[in-house]
Amino acid sequence: MKESVIDLLLQIRYVEIIEFIGTFAFAISGIRGAATKNCDWFGAFVLGFVTAVGGGTLRDLLLDITPFWMLNSIYLWCTLLALLFYIFLREHLNHLNRFFFWSDSIGLGLFVVVGAEKAMLLGYNSWVIISMATITGIIGGILRDVFLNKIPQIFKREIYAFPCILGGSCFVFLQLFNFQLPFISIITVGVVVLLRYIAVKWDLQIPRLKSER
Repeated sequence: MKESVIDLLLQIRYVEIIEFIGTFAFAISGIRGAATKNCDWFGAFVLGFVTAVGGGTLRDLLLDITPFWMLNSIYLWCTLLALLFYIFLREHLNHLNRFFFWSDSIGLGLFVVVGAEKAMLLGYNSWVIISMATITGIIGGILRDVFLNKIPQIFKREIYAFPCILGGSCFVFLQLFNFQLPFISIITVGVVVLLRYIAVKWDLQIPRLKSER
């Protein structure tokens, strides 16, 4: 019994570490979007924070638990760190589109792991685990684009949700074989990043819905 409690606490701490890294990666995405609209530093901070925690907030509300960022101020500091990172390095980063792509893709993969892991720890079924993984990954980007008065890219161009769904499915599948969480996390993140890369590399898109005219 004691060992199972310790294992659970270690899993929770592991999730927090992943969530922190994912928060930084997604905050950078939101801050960069704010820069394209000439927002001030406060506006960039707010948009970065919303992008980073939006998916996790909706996930936690649906799971009937307190949103993760309300339990620890470190996510606010993480967003501030991302803002300072962008401010001081923006002249270099603006020429590094690959940096933003990989940062966003890795953050997406990490959030998929966090969403799946939290739903699993609460004892939900596989389809809920996959749904929470997807919600954690995509909602922040949707909120970012809405705040920037743009049609969310997930609805019109890039294959963004599909890697989350397959990543969540991979997480569930590997759990059936009782692999260790670090191994499952690495494979899941790898699946998400690889699918994002393939979709962008070959410009893969979901067929668009056409109007009657």
